[in-house]
Amino acid sequence: MEKNQSTFAVIETGGKQYKVAEGDIITIEKLDGEFNEGDTITFDKVLLTDKNGSTTVGAPYVGGATVTSELVFQGKGKKINGIRFRAKSRYTRRFGHRQHEMKVKIKSIA
Repeated sequence: MEKNQSTFAVIETGGKQYKVAEGDIITIEKLDGEFNEGDTITFDKVLLTDKNGSTTVGAPYVGGATVTSELVFQGKGKKINGIRFRAKSRYTRRFGHRQHEMKVKIKSIA
């Protein structure tokens, strides 16, 4: 599949916005529900589409626009280390966190 740079969309998922084009692989927050690698995921919260210079802006979403993707990876991200420290009280606490994430490959923008 040839990547067409003149066609892109802006989608909303997990409280964040992503600019996507066909063939892109993006990392998003884990979605609710059971998914397996290779499953098709459809995003219907499309904020903007641009096809060959023809831009459509939603208010807040573009009606009838969808972005179809395929699940490539599902797991945990890199470890983030944190520390809490209180001066003069002998209090130190270290902790780590790994966020659940998904990697999806954009198949089509309609």
